[in-house]
Amino acid sequence: MWGLLMVVCLYGAVEYCLRGQSDKSLDEASLMPFADDPDVAQRVEQATGKRINAVAPEEAKPGWINLDM
Repeated sequence: MWGLLMVVCLYGAVEYCLRGQSDKSLDEASLMPFADDPDVAQRVEQATGKRINAVAPEEAKPGWINLDM
């Protein structure tokens, strides 16, 4: 009984959080993880047929060091 109540509450919470989103905005959000790698973005575009606004990775500025953390 408690398990069913928890699932219903979770479903209600997710529906409440996503109530103002359109299909287009949710679709764009699902493609965001691929936007920073142009090669991967191109492969995903070919596989899905959906346009991804890819952003080129930031180049290191002269005198600055990029650290991978």
